[in-house]
Amino acid sequence: MGVAADGMTAAVGRDVPGALASRLLDLVAGGAPSPPGQPPEVLEQCRVLLGGTTTVSSGPCYVVPPPPVIFDAPGAVVLRSDDPAHAERVRPLRPPNWASDEWDDLLDGRDGAPWAMAVADEQVVAVCHTPRRTPDGAEAGVWTAPAFRGRGLAAATTATWAGLLPRTRLFYSTSADNHSSQRVAARLGLRAIGWLWKLTR
Repeated sequence: MGVAADGMTAAVGRDVPGALASRLLDLVAGGAPSPPGQPPEVLEQCRVLLGGTTTVSSGPCYVVPPPPVIFDAPGAVVLRSDDPAHAERVRPLRPPNWASDEWDDLLDGRDGAPWAMAVADEQVVAVCHTPRRTPDGAEAGVWTAPAFRGRGLAAATTATWAGLLPRTRLFYSTSADNHSSQRVAARLGLRAIGWLWKLTR
């Protein structure tokens, strides 16, 4: 559920039955937006409709304005998916949090492209990829190795990723308790556009 000052929107997972999905979407369409960080009234109604054990997570959402600002990546080199040689360079450097098949899908352009990665000490230390993309826009997915956080690498890879999608509406979202990710958004000068609420059964 996306909540902004001028309204709300929602998407429902494919595994939710059609009649229930319609009821959830109708609830959101008729609901009133809430201030950032404050759950909208319809959230609880949606949670009850989903039934069972439902977890709620939330966080801010930002828009990435064009043109992106390029940031330095101190002590690292940033590689891009639009250069096939870069994919081959990082192929053997798969971070432990990526499964082998997911890594190959990313590097071969089957899922998650385009991407930008920072490489230092012969390891991939930061990644910005595209976990969600539609004809209307794309969202950044960002990860930085714990030992390399706080060095500006997430901002550098995100800015490079944005440059690979010059005519696409770009979004960056994070969780409410991920303050380091929110600092990346601030460093990039991203504009907050609303708050995302996720119900997971």
